[in-house]
Amino acid sequence: EIHCAGRDYRVTGTGYAPAGEVLADSGVPASGADAALESCLRAGLLCNDARIVEQDGRFAVEGDPTEAALLVAAAKFGLDRTRENRHFPRLAEQPFESQLQYMATLHRMGGEGLVCLKGAVETVLAVCGSALDAEGRDAPLDAEAVTRVQNDMAGRGLRVLALACKLSVPLDADVRAQAASGMVFLGLQGMIDPPRQEARDAVAACRRAGVAVKMITGDHVVTARAIGAQIGLGAGSEAGVACGEDDCPAVTGRELEALGDRELMELVPRVHVFARVSPEQKLRLVMALQATGEICAMTGDGVNDAPALKQADIGIAMGVGGTEAAKEAADMVLTDDNFATIEAAVEEGRGVFDNLVKFIAWTLPTNAGEGLVILAAILFGAVLPILPVQILWINMTTAGFLGIMLAFEPKEPGIMDRPPRRPDRPLLDAVVWRRILLVSGVLLVSAFGLFELEMVETGNVARARTLAVNVFVMVEALYLFNARSFTRSPLALGLFTNPWVPVGVACMLLGQLVYTYAPFMHALFGSAPIGVLDWLKVLGCGVAAFLLVELDKRRTAVRA
Repeated sequence: EIHCAGRDYRVTGTGYAPAGEVLADSGVPASGADAALESCLRAGLLCNDARIVEQDGRFAVEGDPTEAALLVAAAKFGLDRTRENRHFPRLAEQPFESQLQYMATLHRMGGEGLVCLKGAVETVLAVCGSALDAEGRDAPLDAEAVTRVQNDMAGRGLRVLALACKLSVPLDADVRAQAASGMVFLGLQGMIDPPRQEARDAVAACRRAGVAVKMITGDHVVTARAIGAQIGLGAGSEAGVACGEDDCPAVTGRELEALGDRELMELVPRVHVFARVSPEQKLRLVMALQATGEICAMTGDGVNDAPALKQADIGIAMGVGGTEAAKEAADMVLTDDNFATIEAAVEEGRGVFDNLVKFIAWTLPTNAGEGLVILAAILFGAVLPILPVQILWINMTTAGFLGIMLAFEPKEPGIMDRPPRRPDRPLLDAVVWRRILLVSGVLLVSAFGLFELEMVETGNVARARTLAVNVFVMVEALYLFNARSFTRSPLALGLFTNPWVPVGVACMLLGQLVYTYAPFMHALFGSAPIGVLDWLKVLGCGVAAFLLVELDKRRTAVRA
């Protein structure tokens, strides 16, 4: 949308394609007779460093997307950038700085200079002494009326820029000095990049997961509040439902300047939208969040974002529109510049962490059980139930055929409905340790008990040790189904939701048959054939461990 000389204009079309036109209130296409409109669009075109390039039939932006929107609007009015740059060649410029909140350029116009200015509305109004009317003449500037229009546009989520110019400037003039006063107000241009539905869904998912999302922007506070409300950053917003703007408080950079460190620490957990924020204040916000004990991830794309990205626990740079300085300072680069990807990464990270803990909780009972069996044999002066080479067989084969299958375990339902895990929390909690001790105890009693029973009945140490080894493998194979979830039973999960688990168990059992009955394995590992009744005893030990763990899950769930 464009507002010039008291008139409103609508720009049709979307994206960066030049298809569309500029329409007046009446719906009639605007013409070159609208002097203020033409000057406003020309200023946005000249005071601009972005480029739009066509690649494979698609239009892409090189530079700032907001500046690119100004180029598109000018093109839809009929202004050709090449021709305009030839008629008004650039002589000097004042690049955009967050402290100044504007960009200014000096152009040759005949034998004199023309200064074009674009920036924050309040900043531009402060340096303007007059406005351009519809016929292109100087007129009094009604700053209050312009501010009302700006608030209306910003309240609908538009990013609003003000444009101004100054004629008859010396060709060697200092751009910054010329832009400080005496400018002629040309108008407002407002554009919007509507929040994607996936961004709204991602914010809602983060909120359910206990991840607080905060928006830090250089936009006007009204625009920031409107966009924040649309994506669900307000207090009390629910998944998939945008909150009202009254429920979405915003704090400006000027207000942040007045706060001390302690006051900022008290404020920052309660506010989710920060507008007109400088790079230094971004750094303060990150440090304030960290001071309250939060783990802080920060996104950024500009050179000035580098300190905040470096300070954050996780700095995330934009891969498409980000500067090299931001990428160097960040811990990771977001290749698609899409917030939903961050939410997906959090979900994936939780799944990977879950599977890591499951693997540890699964593998520790084997090591503990082996150690306990050896220790028991030493304490009772008995023959060792398992030999070192047999321990090597158990550890290598179970880890390869069984444990690694947990890496393919899909994420559990509701993984993003859990609160975040505290960084100081132990890797294994009391519930996991209880199950580790439970399974280790079953391995001790079963392996040592069957070994001693076989020794009493037959005195065949090779058969007895083969029984003990198979007990370890069988218990670990059935415990693998338990370890797929700390709270849900394998039947609730579905036996084939991770098809690699039954495949791994089948391979492991096949390996044990070879271990038990192949003559060359007898020579290598000291194993011996066992009978069907022996296999039933081994299976009974595995089933006992499985049922005990499932009972513990149910008991834990009842207590919770």
